[in-house]
Amino acid sequence: MGLFSSLFQKEKEPAKTTTQTDIEPGTKREPTGSTSGNLTNGMRIDVTLKDGDYLLTGRVLELTQTTATLGRLPGELSFKTCPLNAEVRLSGYDKRLVPIFLNAVVEESNRTVFKVKDMKAEVHDETRENFRLPLTAPAFLYRKDDDHYRHPEDCQLVNISTGGCCVESEYVHSEDEVVRIRIKLEEYSPFNHIGQIVRCTERNGKFQYGILFAQLTEQEITSLNRMLFNLQMGMRQTLMKAEEGHWEGDPAVLEAERKR
Repeated sequence: MGLFSSLFQKEKEPAKTTTQTDIEPGTKREPTGSTSGNLTNGMRIDVTLKDGDYLLTGRVLELTQTTATLGRLPGELSFKTCPLNAEVRLSGYDKRLVPIFLNAVVEESNRTVFKVKDMKAEVHDETRENFRLPLTAPAFLYRKDDDHYRHPEDCQLVNISTGGCCVESEYVHSEDEVVRIRIKLEEYSPFNHIGQIVRCTERNGKFQYGILFAQLTEQEITSLNRMLFNLQMGMRQTLMKAEEGHWEGDPAVLEAERKR
């Protein structure tokens, strides 16, 4: 069976994906990592350049075992173009909330169509990397001792995952500094958390900070993953705030999604 025989499937015949609950009791979980989720037609995919810069977001129109063609999302204007044979990274979530990580080479790039070839699935140690969603949203940094969030520093979210985020700011901070961060994503209640700056870069007169979140609980990880999935898929009305720091799905919408 080839590398992509289990990666690409028809929507009506999803392959079984091994999860924590599928493992037989008493079976040792191998620490070798896990592959990406499953690509399907109609799926929303983010494309970034090899250096991590965001390029575009599109909808899968056609798939083969080694190529994918993306079209524009409803309501979106033109794509950014990219040189042919440039190396790019495709990422997203499948319907089971399994992250998708693919490396590929640009075969066609114009204002309305983006096609890649030579796709290869990445393998990730589960403790090493989380799916990062490119997302522009208001964010605020606070000093560690500002536990009442009284002195905000305006900044802009660049991307976010359950492990951390990247923000762009005009304020100067040092690497390894512990900060408080507040992020406002669409209509959801603000996400407040403590993090540590693990990377600092200067770009266009501003500073980009890579922030590692303090370890989230399993419930917080599930809630944040669900929120990012809904933002990724454009289903911004399917989550409702249940209590401080947590989100839960609209039962009617989630049940409809489960039956699809």
